[in-house]
Amino acid sequence: MARAAVGDAVKRPRTASRVALARAGNGGTWLRQVEAQLDFSVENGWYQTGDARITMLDVRAVNLEVAQPEVKLTSCVDSSAVVDRYQSNSQPIPAVSDNGDRHRLESRLVYARSAETARKMWILVDEKTTKTC
Repeated sequence: MARAAVGDAVKRPRTASRVALARAGNGGTWLRQVEAQLDFSVENGWYQTGDARITMLDVRAVNLEVAQPEVKLTSCVDSSAVVDRYQSNSQPIPAVSDNGDRHRLESRLVYARSAETARKMWILVDEKTTKTC
């Protein structure tokens, strides 16, 4: 749900809502990174089309014996269908990276009370690209 909300937000960064992203389970460092990406897109007149797809998901660690239970995941995300475009004419932005369309991500989720909903939920708080897959 958290990544789906981010996928929707990058398609329309001008109207993306931090509250909606947080309600969908985005938080912490991850939410700040998403907000920075959205701000950059708005400032440069960009948006995205297409959807990234998770092609592999592995549970690396689970710790339920702490105040904020935590799950660490490794996933492979295929972004080959994602295209960055200019708002002004919908033309694709020339790609400047050659690091491929498949990226390995390390994600951390915590089970905590959401500041937006006041209910406990799994919140994606950190995600880093570690290499290609």
